[in-house]
Amino acid sequence: MSHFHAKNIIKIIIREIIEECANKGQQVSETLVAFIVKAVVLDPRNEFHVDKKLTKYDIQNLINICVYRLLDQNSPSLNTIKMQIYFDMNYAGRNEYLNEHHIVLESNLSPVSRDITDIHAKNRQELEAIYHKIVSFVLLCSGLGASNDIDTVVEATVALQSVFPRSMLASFLSLKRKEKEQQLRELTMIVTGIRLYNKDVGKGGESIDNLPAILNNDIPTTSNQHEAEMELSLNIAERYTTILEKLENGDVNKDLHVYVDLLKEALYNIQQHVVFLRLITSEIITCAQQVEFLQQKFGQQMEELKSIVQDKIAVPTADVYPHFIALSHLWYGFQGEIVLLSVFNSIATSLKPYLSSHAQIFSDNTLGPLLENLDVKTNEQRVEETSSDRIDPSEYKDHNWLFPETTHNFDSLPLQFGGICAYTLIEKNGLLLMGNPKIGILKHNDKYYSFSSKKAAKTFAENPDKYIWLVIEMAKQHAELIQLLELLHQFEPITPYTGSATITSSTTTNKEKGIVRLGTTSDISAQTETHLLPSHIVKSYEWNEWELRRKAIKLANLRNKVTHSMQTKLSHLRRENISQVYLPKQKAAQTKKINTTNVPKIQQIHITMTIAKRNDLAILGKGVLNKTVGQRT
Repeated sequence: MSHFHAKNIIKIIIREIIEECANKGQQVSETLVAFIVKAVVLDPRNEFHVDKKLTKYDIQNLINICVYRLLDQNSPSLNTIKMQIYFDMNYAGRNEYLNEHHIVLESNLSPVSRDITDIHAKNRQELEAIYHKIVSFVLLCSGLGASNDIDTVVEATVALQSVFPRSMLASFLSLKRKEKEQQLRELTMIVTGIRLYNKDVGKGGESIDNLPAILNNDIPTTSNQHEAEMELSLNIAERYTTILEKLENGDVNKDLHVYVDLLKEALYNIQQHVVFLRLITSEIITCAQQVEFLQQKFGQQMEELKSIVQDKIAVPTADVYPHFIALSHLWYGFQGEIVLLSVFNSIATSLKPYLSSHAQIFSDNTLGPLLENLDVKTNEQRVEETSSDRIDPSEYKDHNWLFPETTHNFDSLPLQFGGICAYTLIEKNGLLLMGNPKIGILKHNDKYYSFSSKKAAKTFAENPDKYIWLVIEMAKQHAELIQLLELLHQFEPITPYTGSATITSSTTTNKEKGIVRLGTTSDISAQTETHLLPSHIVKSYEWNEWELRRKAIKLANLRNKVTHSMQTKLSHLRRENISQVYLPKQKAAQTKKINTTNVPKIQQIHITMTIAKRNDLAILGKGVLNKTVGQRT
């Protein structure tokens, strides 16, 4: 059966189981149904072969078994699985909770922020409205008092005016959106620091809650409450363990053996509750340590700020602003611890309903006869009884045994099966007994195992792989043991967020949360950029010294060279050349005045003498000639 076909079958099965449970009046989540389907298929008693194709009969049989288990609301086993799924879906690391809280806060403040960054004021009234919005944003973001309290608003406005007067509003509105958002965050931190300083020196801050005092009061109270719940669960688990020990030894009436399976499921349920409470208690202890650290840093920062400010009227902003911002960061740390404490307390409270089934089945009236003449031993008493009977390493030279006096990090070794003795779990048919590390810890294949007695340690060491395999097989029959014994890496994960799966076995692990996840696959493609950063390649760079020499000689020789060009017969008219010229133009010039000049004409008179008949004409001619000659003379 192909992977894709198997996924489709599982989806159909899950959908039909949900519909059938709904028809019978029981609402179940897709996550729970996916886990139950996985548990039923893995149980060898149901005879489902994961490597073979499921027939119609197999599918219907699988649906019927799952519906039957889901409708048994008084089953301690089902309640344990529900508790595990709830815890896995809601429990996360400190940073994840804080990041999620920050995202929610940002989403709630985004409308207020957009009203400030996206609006352009046109008159004085609009500028004043924007300034009031900035005050509201600072109050909401800092969490120091209510934004509808007049005294708080006045105090925040005065603090804001000292660092951001109204005259700077015009320059603020001229910035880009990202720059406005950045400046709003900086203003919020500075104003928060100023108000915290004023509260410390007694000049305001009456509306600011004393978070360090609240945390110092709530953390011990919450821790004591969870420790009391854990102690109660441990007492119940010890009573169940005592009864099961006697039932396995055959020291009790055989009619009481009908309680064995229910007692085991109830024991697994209460032990899982103890494990979760220990995780929550450790987180609360971490909160207490973080609060102590924050208080110390906050006090030091406040004293440094007081030494700078003292009674001065004006102080350079470069000296005090970093201290105000540091105070705000530390105060946000206190607020984060408040959030974490509330989340962990809510998770612990939500685990209680999953303990109701075994409390109804095994009430005090029911357990009273079973506990007659029985000595209920605590885990501390069992450890004390077996601590003196230790393994002798010389008897097992082929094995690596670790002891407190020879191992530096003995108390922090990651014990397999959550510290449960694997030998007792198998030999006592599912009885959970914590191992005693003082007997000796066996290191096998880079994993560490503890045991409840010397006999258990010796027997397990003879064939460790056998008992490890038997533990895994038992976990297949009791699905709640997969997480209780930390066997997630031995089984395919089942996710609480999706409803698709394949019925195969794998060895994937989620070390951070241990969430039981359902494997999903899909065909995807990704394109990787060739060059993530801009290229800065200098093509003229040369690393070879001789190449540089060659280029230098070439450049030096070019100084004495002349470039010539010529046209040969072969290259003549090989290509078309086009040139553009300016055509000649007809032009005329005009002067200021048009004038002419006239030079005197020289006249020459040529007279030809003739014989005149009359004398007077000859005389006249002679006189004229003489006159002419006289003028020339």
